[in-house]
Amino acid sequence: MDAMTTAMSIPSARLCTVPATRNLSSSVSFSTATSLLPKVSVTRGASVSLIRCIAEPAEKTTYTTSVNRNANIAKLQAGYLFPEIARRRNAHIQRYPDAKVISLGIGDTTEPIPTVITGAMEARARALSTLEGYSGYGAEQGEKPLRAGIGAAFYADLGIDETEIFVSDGAKCDITRLQLVFGPNVTMAAQDPSYPAYVDTSVMMGQTGLFQSDSQQYSKIQYMKCTPENDFFPDLSSTPRTDIIFFCSPNNPTGASASRKQLEELVAFAKKNGSIIVYDSAYAIYTSDDSPKSIYEIPGAKECAIETASFSKYAGFTGVRLGWTVVPKALKFADGHPVHTDFNRVMTTCFNGASNVAQAGGLACVSSEGLKAMHETVKFYKENTKILVETFESLGFKTFGGKNAPYVWVQFPGKSSWDVFSEILEQTHIVTTPGSGFGPGGEGFIRASAFGHRENILEASRRLKEYFGSKK
Repeated sequence: MDAMTTAMSIPSARLCTVPATRNLSSSVSFSTATSLLPKVSVTRGASVSLIRCIAEPAEKTTYTTSVNRNANIAKLQAGYLFPEIARRRNAHIQRYPDAKVISLGIGDTTEPIPTVITGAMEARARALSTLEGYSGYGAEQGEKPLRAGIGAAFYADLGIDETEIFVSDGAKCDITRLQLVFGPNVTMAAQDPSYPAYVDTSVMMGQTGLFQSDSQQYSKIQYMKCTPENDFFPDLSSTPRTDIIFFCSPNNPTGASASRKQLEELVAFAKKNGSIIVYDSAYAIYTSDDSPKSIYEIPGAKECAIETASFSKYAGFTGVRLGWTVVPKALKFADGHPVHTDFNRVMTTCFNGASNVAQAGGLACVSSEGLKAMHETVKFYKENTKILVETFESLGFKTFGGKNAPYVWVQFPGKSSWDVFSEILEQTHIVTTPGSGFGPGGEGFIRASAFGHRENILEASRRLKEYFGSKK
């Protein structure tokens, strides 16, 4: 055998080489553990190369169960909007580790919770360390004093009983619980653009058809177009009947607030068609004109509407998690069964009640001192909003919202929302939210959030003016 390195022709699972030369003092026979390789015989004194066999890793096989994936979740086209924005933000930081990235994207509060509220939570937490103050499971519907306090603070003279108020861990969670009440066989409508949870939970529940790539919409959902041309209120005369109507005012993302006349039209439309309105009032505390802060200011609404709300943007509870949903007992299904009863059944099955510490904070929120403190925080964010509106308008952009909500809806005609998002992030290190993430009606817009420290809002204003000003 020649004294050289050689490779034998074998199956891909093994590679045999002869890396070194030796003189053998006796006859040796080499063979592998498998009959696939030939046997090699060498006589005494011959100069040969040692054979080394290296096994390559066997091809990995993935174990799967016999459980089919939920076909409704499989319909979803991408990750939820805000985690996707966070992913892109993190990728940007990886590329520019020294850049100070400012977020005007996700609507997450930034200012400290007022001490009148945190003090109440601290006291409740400390009490849990005592025999007298300890409490375990509470009522799934919420503690009675808090339910009464929410009623007095936000629904005084509107005929809402405290037993119709369900305290929860936030409006977003309650939207999903309401979908459990409605089930897969209802039809739904939503503003376009709107908060993504309305459409996504409808898809997950099986209320929709497949995603249509040409229209960027799911079939079987009625997208109620809300544009500057219709004052961000849908043309109800051309809207087909649906069982459920999701409606947010002040609106996320446009910042538009429906007038009393518009909400009267919405309630009349729902009652005419026998529909249920799910009214999201998460930003009602930001309303500074005479727009209704609750759907129940409209006569007849208790017979056709549910209202969700939250302390997240009122008191900075985005991490604390506390909200509520109002389900009037006058609201009935087609067979006369109270919706209130079924929502209570879902709550008691799927939820063990909001944190008792968070509820202590909520009770402080609805005290006179707490309400004053919340309004001071809201005032701060509204001042931020004013700065952003003035910034974009000084650069020649058309803006909407920014008056009754902490969001500025900025128009970029003829441009892709994601392209604008990427351009602003790349050139100014500022995160915004692409309008198309809220539905096809948001294409050509971005949303700028006013939640931020004042110095960051001012710095964002400076960067935007520097970049877009240089393009004029």
